[in-house]
Amino acid sequence: MTTATDIQPSGRLSPGRPSPGPVAASADKAGISMLTRQRRRAAWVFLLPMVIVLSLVAGWPLLRTIYFSFTDATLYDIDYHQFIGFLNFYYLAVDPQWWRAVWNTVFFAVVSVSIETILGMIIALTLNTHMPGRGLLRAAVLIPWAIPTVVSAQMWGWMYHDLYGVINEIFLAVGLIDKPHAWIADPNLAMYAVIAVDVWKTTPFMTLLILAALQLLPGEVYEAAKVDGINPVTVFFKVTLPLIKPALMVAIIFRTLDSLRIFDLMYVLTGNSRSTASMSVYARQQLVDFQDVGYGSAVAMLVFLMISLVAAVYIQVTKIRLISE
Repeated sequence: MTTATDIQPSGRLSPGRPSPGPVAASADKAGISMLTRQRRRAAWVFLLPMVIVLSLVAGWPLLRTIYFSFTDATLYDIDYHQFIGFLNFYYLAVDPQWWRAVWNTVFFAVVSVSIETILGMIIALTLNTHMPGRGLLRAAVLIPWAIPTVVSAQMWGWMYHDLYGVINEIFLAVGLIDKPHAWIADPNLAMYAVIAVDVWKTTPFMTLLILAALQLLPGEVYEAAKVDGINPVTVFFKVTLPLIKPALMVAIIFRTLDSLRIFDLMYVLTGNSRSTASMSVYARQQLVDFQDVGYGSAVAMLVFLMISLVAAVYIQVTKIRLISE
C-alpha cells in the first residue's frame, strides 16, 4: 500500500504531508467559488439601488440627449422633429463660435489648474510645518472653497466693477494702473479675471488634497536627509514630490475635468460673452436662448465625449505607469 506523498516540482515523490486528493481539491475550489458568488451577489444587492437611481437621474437624460443630437428638435415644439443624422455635428465642425468656446475652455483649464497646483503645493508645504496657529490657518484657507460658486462670482463681479469695485481702488492706490478698468467687460481682460476668481476659489481644494498626502509621508526619511545634510530643495524634488505624486495626479485630474465643464463661474461673471464663453456656456445658449434642442444636444454630447476622453486617457496612462513601475 503506497503512502500518501507530495509531488515536488522535480517530479519525485517525497513522503511527509498527505496529498489532498482530487475530491478535497474540488471541494476546496467549490467552497471558494461559492464564497465568491455570495460576495458578488451581496455586492450587487448593495449596488442595485444606486444603479437604479443613476439610471434614472443620469442615464435617461444622457440617452435623450444622444437621441436629440441627431434630430432638428426645438424647445418650442420638441415633440415634432425629424431625424437628420450627423448634420448637427457637421454644423458644429464648421462653426467658429464653437471652436472659440473650445479654445476658451482649454485655455481656462490649462492656466487655472497649473496656477492652482503650484499655489496649492506652496500653501500645503507651509501648513505642513510646525507653526503656531496652524489649525486656524487651515480652517481659514478652506473658506473660499466653502463659498458657493454663484455667490463667489457675484461678489467678485462687484469687486471688478469699473466704478465701485475695490480691485480698481487698490490698484490705483498702489500705482499698478493709472485709470479704472472694466475687468469683466473688456474682452482682453475678461478671461484673466475669470481665471483669477477660479484660482482664488479652488486653490484650497488642491491644498487640502496635497496637505493630506504630505501628512502621510514617513518622518524618518526627512530626518535621514537632514542628518546627511541634503539641500531641502533636493529633498523636495527627489523625495517629497515622488512620494505624493499619486495624490497630486488625482487632484490634477479632478480639477482638470471640473475645469473642462466650467459653466456657473463664467456665466455669472460674463454671461454669453464670446471672449470667455466655455463649451458648457455655449451649449446652454443654444439650448435655452436659441431653443435649438438638436444643435444644443450635439454640443452637450461633444462636451461629454471630450471629458470622457480626457478621463480615459488619464486612466490608461496611469495604468501603464503602474505596470512599468
